[in-house]
Amino acid sequence: MRKHLIIMLVVFVFGAPYVAVAGDYNSGVKATLILKTTTTTGNYPAKYLNTERPEITAMKVEIKPGAETGWHSHPVPLYAYVLEGNLTVEVKGGNTYHFTAGDAIVEVVNIPHNGKNLGTMPVVLIAFYTGETGTPNTVMTPTDP
Repeated sequence: MRKHLIIMLVVFVFGAPYVAVAGDYNSGVKATLILKTTTTTGNYPAKYLNTERPEITAMKVEIKPGAETGWHSHPVPLYAYVLEGNLTVEVKGGNTYHFTAGDAIVEVVNIPHNGKNLGTMPVVLIAFYTGETGTPNTVMTPTDP
């Protein structure tokens, strides 16, 4: 089941320009739109990386109850899907966003933020970084901005 979900998310993230309507698939296949947006979590314009050295990374991220990611930023675009739990993300400037299982996330680029699990169950995300070879996907921020 999780393999199928990951495959569907990859198709969603990288096949967005070719979004099909239900009639475009064979019978027995259902395509459900999870997210279509032009902005990131912080309502900033979505960006694509312009590079000759593309590198795509898929990660499973698990955050224990009471834990947080620590303040960090992403120099490359990041898309995530919440498999389990409830995630709270605070973005520099004070805005806070809440995500639950089944939510898709388009993270902010180059803006410090901190993910927290304020719940009693683990948070599990599948994250897709559309970066470039030699560039880190995540950069930790020394202190709370």
